Amino acid sequence: MENQAQLKSQTICATVNPGICGFPCVIAARRDGVRKLALQITGSECRHIQRLAEILPEITLRELFAPLNRNPVFVSAEQARCHPACPVPVAIVKVAEVALELALPRDVLIKFEI
Repeated sequence: MENQAQLKSQTICATVNPGICGFPCVIAARRDGVRKLALQITGSECRHIQRLAEILPEITLRELFAPLNRNPVFVSAEQARCHPACPVPVAIVKVAEVALELALPRDVLIKFEI
């Protein structure tokens, strides 16, 4: 039972290397209740990601699975003027899913074969 309590209060972190822009960041999610997460996005020199971090300090389970046009992650990314191909918003969703124990922590990769 103690391990379950530790897992539920554990902070889940992921480092995102978004590619050519060269502005990596760290996304951290920690449960703040049963269906709510506190989010932190740190380390990026990108002003758009910095603004996204200010706009999106938390998310609920219900919001996480809202359609894209109403999903707070993607709406906030648009408000922060993130590039449409920026992988950080998708990474936020993945980290949130892991923190809520809805997904396993597995790496994601887009690899170009040129």
